[in-house]
Amino acid sequence: MLSNLEQKFSEFFGLIAQMDPLQTAIFVIFFFAVWFLPSLIAIFCNRNHLGKIFLANIPAGLSWIAWVALLVWAATGKMSGKLVKKYGSQSSEAALKAGN
Repeated sequence: MLSNLEQKFSEFFGLIAQMDPLQTAIFVIFFFAVWFLPSLIAIFCNRNHLGKIFLANIPAGLSWIAWVALLVWAATGKMSGKLVKKYGSQSSEAALKAGN
């Protein structure tokens, strides 16, 4: 008799096996978009640490706690100069100039 977790994995892999190639491609793209969501957010919000966030994002997808921590890190960084000029306030520009 299979445990509950083994049964759920069996059902999941059964569903994956029944997908056609288009559904599989959409699933894979969605899966990796969610897995690398902290890296995608870091592109816009935290460019200074993008490389570190991306490298940490690879194994962090296996742990929800680490993944959420990366998501917070990616969203709470300094904005790049272009984004500050386009969307930021005067205080953000002053903070950016003081940091350089």
